[in-house]
Amino acid sequence: MASEPRVGLTRRLQLWAIKRLRRSRFLPAGMPDKVTDEDRLGKRFDQQVMVYFPTTKDSLYQLRPWYHALKALSAVHPIVIVFKDSRTAKVVRKETDFECVTLARYGQLDEILSLSEVKLALYVNHDPVNFESLRFSSMVHVYLGHGDSDKGVSVSNQVKAYDLCFLAGQAALDRTLSAVMQYDAEARSVLIGQPQLDGVEKFEPEPSPDGRKTVLYAPTWEASQPSVSYGSLETHGEKIMRELVGHYRVIYRPHPLNGVISASYGEADKAVRLLAERIDTDVPLEKSFADADLLITDVSAVTLNWLPTGKPMLVTTPQVPYPPSRLMIIVPQLAAVDDVMAAVDEQLTKDPTKTQRKKLITYYLGNPRRGVATKNFVKACKDAMAVRDREWAEKQITGATGP
Repeated sequence: MASEPRVGLTRRLQLWAIKRLRRSRFLPAGMPDKVTDEDRLGKRFDQQVMVYFPTTKDSLYQLRPWYHALKALSAVHPIVIVFKDSRTAKVVRKETDFECVTLARYGQLDEILSLSEVKLALYVNHDPVNFESLRFSSMVHVYLGHGDSDKGVSVSNQVKAYDLCFLAGQAALDRTLSAVMQYDAEARSVLIGQPQLDGVEKFEPEPSPDGRKTVLYAPTWEASQPSVSYGSLETHGEKIMRELVGHYRVIYRPHPLNGVISASYGEADKAVRLLAERIDTDVPLEKSFADADLLITDVSAVTLNWLPTGKPMLVTTPQVPYPPSRLMIIVPQLAAVDDVMAAVDEQLTKDPTKTQRKKLITYYLGNPRRGVATKNFVKACKDAMAVRDREWAEKQITGATGP
């Protein structure tokens, strides 16, 4: 019996230490700090739309492209964004006018949602912690994603967890139909285009001062799964820089997650930074696009975002297999052993696949006319909420009267 107070004291000390660590600058950036907005507990959400984003600042590149579309939706149906990391919430508060709430534990979310009438939950990634929110059956759960691409991870069995998936174009639906088993993709997918592209700022090109053409090298990261390790930094990065720098103005746009999984990939990133003439880390992707005459990238969403520019591109040949796609059949690939200069020269002078690429824009991105996708997004959200209301009302009647 005498040991019980000591055990209680030990536990209190542990909780105190954990709380101090979470609030300190020593907590790893990739780990949610779970510092709750205590003053928000026990109070309902007034909004009917919730964006659930449990990841950290490193992943904000997934949420930021949706700001424009979410703002358009919030004009009709106000939005609350729920976090598990207070540092991430702090950044988003500065960048937007959305209400941002950090909730550390599932029970806190349960308490607030039980007081609220949230009808629609939106997700921009497949983080496993999403299941803390997916548990609630009173909402319609919609997966948005943070970009469409020919990456293997663009098709996931995890789509089955959501009521609906908002997809960009027919390419995304075809991808899902061909890869996900026991899933009615046509019934649970809504093609809306890419509203992320509607909100981008338009930039005037800034040519190289000495008249050289500009090449943008924008590789993807190493990935957390070996089967989708399409990143080219270790196989192509230094070679691209050494062969092109001096002949062309070369811009390097590093992925924000470079080196998170692999230390050697991080070292390759550092080596490329030392060789690049310009490093674009603090400018919008569209600024990098505007200044470039040609893109070298990996199998990633960057290829699709680049398509509307009409300018040539080269896609590096990854060391792992990738799903077949119309784009990858058309776009010239750059193997690690290829003559980079010759490949770039050919694309800039001839651009033999330009007409074929243009035909793929609608297939991948839907209607590219500015504003159309955002309108589609808002309408799709309204429709999902209307379906929720009808079904919820029916279930309440059925529950009250019995079968």
